[in-house]
Amino acid sequence: MEISSGVTSQIMDLKTSSPGVTRKEEIKTGFKNVDEYSKYLQDKYSYMNTGKTSMQGVPTTVVVSEAFLRKCKDDPEKAAFLEENLAAIPNCAKMAVNSCFGTLTNLQYKCDANGNLSVAISGTNDPDGKIARENAKRKVEEEKAAKAKLEKKRAEKKAEEEAAKESIEKRAEKQAENFSVTIIGTDLKTMTQQFTDKIGSGFSDMTVSFDAKA
Repeated sequence: MEISSGVTSQIMDLKTSSPGVTRKEEIKTGFKNVDEYSKYLQDKYSYMNTGKTSMQGVPTTVVVSEAFLRKCKDDPEKAAFLEENLAAIPNCAKMAVNSCFGTLTNLQYKCDANGNLSVAISGTNDPDGKIARENAKRKVEEEKAAKAKLEKKRAEKKAEEEAAKESIEKRAEKQAENFSVTIIGTDLKTMTQQFTDKIGSGFSDMTVSFDAKA
């Protein structure tokens, strides 16, 4: 991309290919509708179809056609292709910023109805450094948000682990409870049956009195 004293743009078209599935996590398909599938993807890739965001401090948009989402939601191969490319976007943005001799002003990633990808990159030589300072400020904010998100996930995981541990301890305490049962009667067989029936109810202390003859 050639950067001049003004703002320039470059658009690169990448045709759909069928890369091997290299992602380790499960690629889910079979969603009830596009909205459900979109939510699933946005939970994993928060920058997809959410308007302008920021990557490496550069204003960035990521747009995936609803028509292509409809094709992907029930097609594992297309879904894998889409997720591989969505996952690659942050690193691609970093590469674009690091390889630019000027200052990037905008990044746009698109996936059309047929799964064709395009990348639009805009930039300037930024003689007074104003844009670079704005980008740097946004990048700091990105890093803070990412750190806060990571800390929140860690806190949630710790809370889940503590809750699970507490549940296990409570079950262990319950299993360790002593019990005392007194059964009075005249038929040992019936008395024993009464014991087995009652002990499963969780009573820790009970007295059963009855008179049953053989």
